[in-house]
Parts: sequence; C-alpha cells; structure tokens
Amino acid sequence: MWTADNWKDYEVIDTSDGEKLERWGDYILVRPDPQVIWSTGHEDKRWKKKNGHYHRSAKGGGEWEFFDLPQEWEIKYPLVNGTISNELTFHLKPFAFKHTGVFPEQAVNWEWTSGIIKKKVFEGKQFKVLNLFAYTGGATIAAAAAGAQVTHVDAAKGMVAWAKENAASSGLSDAPIRWLVDDCTKFVEREIRRGNTYDGIIMDPPSYGRGPKGEIWKIEESIWPFVKLAAQLLSKDASFFLINSYTTGLQPAVLTYMIESAVRGERGGYVESSEIGLKVSSNDLVLPCGASGRWTSEK
Repeated sequence: MWTADNWKDYEVIDTSDGEKLERWGDYILVRPDPQVIWSTGHEDKRWKKKNGHYHRSAKGGGEWEFFDLPQEWEIKYPLVNGTISNELTFHLKPFAFKHTGVFPEQAVNWEWTSGIIKKKVFEGKQFKVLNLFAYTGGATIAAAAAGAQVTHVDAAKGMVAWAKENAASSGLSDAPIRWLVDDCTKFVEREIRRGNTYDGIIMDPPSYGRGPKGEIWKIEESIWPFVKLAAQLLSKDASFFLINSYTTGLQPAVLTYMIESAVRGERGGYVESSEIGLKVSSNDLVLPCGASGRWTSEK
C-alpha cells in the first residue's frame, strides 16, 4: 500500500465503530468511514473532546455537529519535491457529506507526480499537466509548486474558486495555472480537436456527478471510454498518467488493466497500481482510502 506519511498538520488518531478520529491542525474531527468495520473502544480522550462530528443518517447523507470549530481554517503540507514553494496551504471548510476540502491520502500522489515534474524541469523541459475532476486543487498546486504549467478542470465553480484560494495561500498566485469550470469529457474532446497535448495527466473521477450543464457522469459506465479519450492527450514524450479511485468496484487490478490497455499498450513504459492509505497513530496500522493506478514512461 502507498502511504501518505509526511503530514505534520493532519493525523488519523484512532478508528472504531465506523468512524475515524482525526486531527486537522489544531482541531479534532470525527467522521464516518465505511472501511472501519471493527470496534476497538474509544480510549483516546479526544473522542469526547472533538470540535466537529459528522453524523451519518440511515437514510443517506448526514449532518455536521460543531463544538467550537471555526467556519474556516488552514493546514499546511511540506511538499518534499517542491521547487517554487515547499509548503502547500489548504483552506478547510466542513461541508456536504463529511468533506473538509482535502483528501490527505492524496499526498502520496502529490509527491510522486511532483518528483517526476521536478526532475524534468531541472533537465530544462517545459512540463504541461492536465488535472481533471480537480476538486480543490491539491494535485494542481503540488504540480505547480514543482514547476509545471497546469490546466485545472472541474465542473463545480465553487471548487475551482476554492482551489484558487489554496494556490494563492501556497504562494502560487502567479504560477502558470489555467482555471477552468467545464465538463471534463467535453473539455478533453475539444482539446483533442485543437491538437493540444500534455506531459502528465491526473484524474480523480467521482462515482457520480453532473457537469455545468447537467451532464451526467456514472463511473461504471463512463470511466473506460473517458480513460481512452484522455490518453489521446498525452504528448509524444509524456511522463505520467494517474487515475485515483474511491469507488469500491475499481480495485487496483482494474486500474492496472485500464491503463495497460489505454496507455502502455501503445507507448510502453511501466504501470503499477495499489491501495493508498493513512497511518493510524494509535496503533501504526494503515487505513485504506481508495486506490491509484499509475503509468510512467520510465522508472
């Protein structure tokens, strides 16, 4: 399993009874996690001294309960492979369906992509990255901090605005980032017609979503055609292609198969996929948080 273990401002403290106890900077949150099917007690006192608790409803969804928690605060991530800024800053705002605005486990992919970018930029290459379903911009600002020109695409206007805030707070206001509110499939199709290409492509597709004009995305129906489509945007000497998945049905082997078929079969290179996770500080076990599949042109 690939583990995001370089955090200082974030920590999974404990897990039990379908929930995880987390530290986000100075604040403690309790949030549901479907992977936590065990019961290990609640020995850590912070279970009872939380600042926020997301209660899941049996009917679906849920709601936040707050205890002395600000509407917004910041945490920082020390990016090992940064060149412009070595510290990424994220604005946190608890909102719909337990989210805070950051998926901490993705730091393992930020380091991987920024490491490749940093090496290529050091060699004098102008490196272009496309980030699809880009959310609040963790992968975008990590790539920009490593020296890439980034195109950030998400269908939600609010998420793109949030990502801009994160970039500005990370010292990347003037970085070469294109911020686009668009349906990812339609954008990729237009880029193919324009003849544009990218040296690295990142995608983090949701299980279900709607585009700006009501376009429907269902991952089980849409992901394979989309991967084949997006692979056409890789430049002749592209370096990486990354898929993130939180969907239970898309296991690492499924990601490997798709990337092997859509990318490696034509270009060569190397493919690997794995679960990604976060260490639990109370017992040093690793909590699984989805999976990622990676293609790279060289090891």
